[in-house]
Amino acid sequence: MAEVAVQPAWLDERRRRGASLAQELPLPDQKAKGWEFTDLSGLDLGAYAEASASPVVSGAEGATVIPLSEALSSHNDLLRERLGSLVPVEGDPFVARNEAEWRDGVLVYVPSGVVLSEPVQIELPVDDGGTALDWRTLIVLEDGAEAEVWEHWSSPGDEVDAVLNSVVELAVGQGATLRYVNTQDISEKSWIFATQRAEVQRDGRLDWAALGFGSGRGKVRMETKLAGPGSEARVTGGYAGGAGQHLDFDTLQEHAAPNTNSDLAFRGVLAAGATAVWRGMIKVDPGAQQTDAFQESRNLLLSPEAHADAIPGLEILADDVRCTHAAAIAQVDKDQLFYLTSRGLDDEAAKALIIEGFLESLVERLAEGPVRDSISAALETRLAEIL
Repeated sequence: MAEVAVQPAWLDERRRRGASLAQELPLPDQKAKGWEFTDLSGLDLGAYAEASASPVVSGAEGATVIPLSEALSSHNDLLRERLGSLVPVEGDPFVARNEAEWRDGVLVYVPSGVVLSEPVQIELPVDDGGTALDWRTLIVLEDGAEAEVWEHWSSPGDEVDAVLNSVVELAVGQGATLRYVNTQDISEKSWIFATQRAEVQRDGRLDWAALGFGSGRGKVRMETKLAGPGSEARVTGGYAGGAGQHLDFDTLQEHAAPNTNSDLAFRGVLAAGATAVWRGMIKVDPGAQQTDAFQESRNLLLSPEAHADAIPGLEILADDVRCTHAAAIAQVDKDQLFYLTSRGLDDEAAKALIIEGFLESLVERLAEGPVRDSISAALETRLAEIL
């Protein structure tokens, strides 16, 4: 995408503020809350040159799908109001850096009442070693709109040493429906930092699916705020780590209005030498009565040398709610393995069948159609790589 030639004054001011905060805020160490399991001591951001992105984007009739650099001219008022409205810059060095440095990103804007018949697709390559890419995605659905957006970040191989620093904002208007799919299989020598936050207004619906296969280290935050009565969110996440990988996910389900519903489920499969951490929080704000919230994280370890941490949490400030959580970490069941091998399957085929069964409940959360088929195929391909 092209460099921004002339920037509006509001963006100049925000860039200066982001740059100032980025200089003031140190990178978190393992004493910082939320970073206890992820070591950034090997990260030297100064060693990576700023890179420009070369995304491939396909739109859909009825929607505006354009580079943010172009939107600064054609949709200046919308960007001034919406960009950065969901992800605060204070307190986070990676968001601050993104605020100061981003040059590339995409705006997806769907006007009131428009229902897209085809998905919007965004393909972002992370393919230049020694570079840092600051990327932003802004998706805005006005009242009553309906859309599906697929966003994929990838590398051509596992030798690319780069940094992807992404901020994603999902604004779902009243009565609107957004299906957002975010998958990544960037190089396992790269770092990933992603801060993603959605806000859903009255009677809106968000169906969010995420897959994490790539990167060596980093952190992905996925936060949802149910801001209007009757809003709901369904979040489905999956990851599969190979030797040397460390995958870190933080999720938040914030209920800020009464009569809201959230349902989050993560599944992880880890091969020998892989580690992962999932930390989830259900937060119920004062007055958010009749909240119904659920979260779970389940990990399957394929070897004693794999390790996972699952940390669910509740912060409830209302008294008429139903909030539950579950977490489990287990190895491949020896009894199941024995049963299958005793009926003619070899160890490898038996193990693959057990893993497929473990992940099937994840796939079944997705509506039948292209998204479900695509995620199922991606999981199958990734499992073949790490088994």
